[in-house]
Amino acid sequence: MQKVLVIEDDPEIVELLEIHLKDLSCELIKTYSGEEGLKALKNHAADLVILDVMLPGIDGMEVCRRIRSEQNKVPVLMLTAKSEEIDKVLGLEIGADDYLTKPFSIREFIARVKAIFRRTQMMNESQSANGSNIIETGELKIDIEMRKVSVNGNKVELSPKEFELLILLASNPGKSYNRSRLLNLVWGYDFEGYEHTVNSHINRLRAKIEPDMANPTYIITTWGVGYKFNEEI
Repeated sequence: MQKVLVIEDDPEIVELLEIHLKDLSCELIKTYSGEEGLKALKNHAADLVILDVMLPGIDGMEVCRRIRSEQNKVPVLMLTAKSEEIDKVLGLEIGADDYLTKPFSIREFIARVKAIFRRTQMMNESQSANGSNIIETGELKIDIEMRKVSVNGNKVELSPKEFELLILLASNPGKSYNRSRLLNLVWGYDFEGYEHTVNSHINRLRAKIEPDMANPTYIITTWGVGYKFNEEI
């Protein structure tokens, strides 16, 4: 049974989410403020956090920042009444896994939740299928199971999306992915116009693992296509 932490100050929305998440055989932990949600997350191992942006006290953006600053990899689905693109981009940039704008259809909500659970399962299966769960190439070492990355023996801190991008590319050296495909595989949806989110994550990832950003060793740009992991290291 999947455990879902809901951080939402509207009791009617919480009740609605509870009805439909229970239909997915999820166990709910209900909280109504950012402070309460952060406290609950420390006491419960959640499989998903559903996080409202417009919360009293600590808002959802700050809650998400704090979750990621503690290296918590739990998937986060953000909910908000705002529809501006800048809010969506900010939510994704600070580590949210997906974003729904209120009012949203229950069918869409269920589809997003299922997609997150499916991606999590696929990542776990991919890690298990990798034998030793260690990828080593050049000075780069990736421990998939422990979600640890090091370069030349030095630990590298990655956000959840940076890590997922790296695992996807490093597990398939030489295979090129365009930005739309990466957006679909890592974020789980395919919204035209959000490819810049992929670009910014790739740039930050390179800044953390590449010895020379101007001449990348690991993540190579395939001109006219997108990106691939260097198979010739």
